[in-house]
Amino acid sequence: MTRTARGPRATKPYRAPAPLGGRPVAARQQIRIAALFMTPALIILLAFVAWPMVSALRLSFTDASGFGTPRWVGLDNYVQIFTNAKILATLGNTALYTVMFTPTALIGALALALLLTNRALIGRNVFRTALFVPFIVSLAVAAFAWSYLLDPQIGLLTSWLRSVGIHVGNVLQDPTWAMPTVVLVAIWKNVGFYMVIFIAGLQEIPVSLYEAATLDGAGAWRRFVHVTVPQLSTTLTFVVVFAMIAALQAFDQIYVMTSGGPYRSTQTVVMEIYQEGFKKLDLGVATALSYVLLLATLVLSLVQFRFFGAREKDTAS
Repeated sequence: MTRTARGPRATKPYRAPAPLGGRPVAARQQIRIAALFMTPALIILLAFVAWPMVSALRLSFTDASGFGTPRWVGLDNYVQIFTNAKILATLGNTALYTVMFTPTALIGALALALLLTNRALIGRNVFRTALFVPFIVSLAVAAFAWSYLLDPQIGLLTSWLRSVGIHVGNVLQDPTWAMPTVVLVAIWKNVGFYMVIFIAGLQEIPVSLYEAATLDGAGAWRRFVHVTVPQLSTTLTFVVVFAMIAALQAFDQIYVMTSGGPYRSTQTVVMEIYQEGFKKLDLGVATALSYVLLLATLVLSLVQFRFFGAREKDTAS
């Protein structure tokens, strides 16, 4: 029995496989689906962020007190902020706090990060954990603890200092030492967080850069200046801006430890906002001061982003 020859088999045209996730969706349908998923988040943002900000801006142009109908006063609240001697002193205290906190926390965190990335150091992870733990603790709780530690009668820290011949007195009631003390508490709490960020940035720097610099005869200081600092420019920007914003919003430990005293020497902008709004019930001045703080924070953040961005471009070129 012989087989008959078959003709050439007809080939089907090639069809690309369907994309993962099913059939392709039209662009308009994709937009509708995306809008559907975004709607709950947008409603929450509009209700709890955008609308309160708009309402606060409106209140800043009134004499609102929480009672009765607010009366429109125009820019009077903003004029009062920049002509009232007490509020101007508050702005000065906030600037002083920021100047004392930001560079000290930055330098301390970077120094600790450099130390704890040294492979020769035994127990690095233990030290990292110990330094990071204060950041987890509530600042108000930490402030209570520090208040007892610094108490001139029963304070453990003051007792230790007296045992070695150092008599500090009641630093929280001393106009000279009250501000450095609350700044110290803030540094103690936040330096571990900034340290962890710097450690992450240091670990991203290629070892080959340090090896090349060493072959060129660069010492430890020159490697730090010409390799570490330029490579950490993005991390430095984040830490500086983050620390500055935290300093401008200082409130918790000041409220607990000094309540703005003694003699308003630790009265910051946020403390002033709290007292104007909740104690004096002058909501107009409080909201106007809030927007002044917001504007100052935005301007300083933009300036720092521009500064570090220009340095990063110069380094890259």
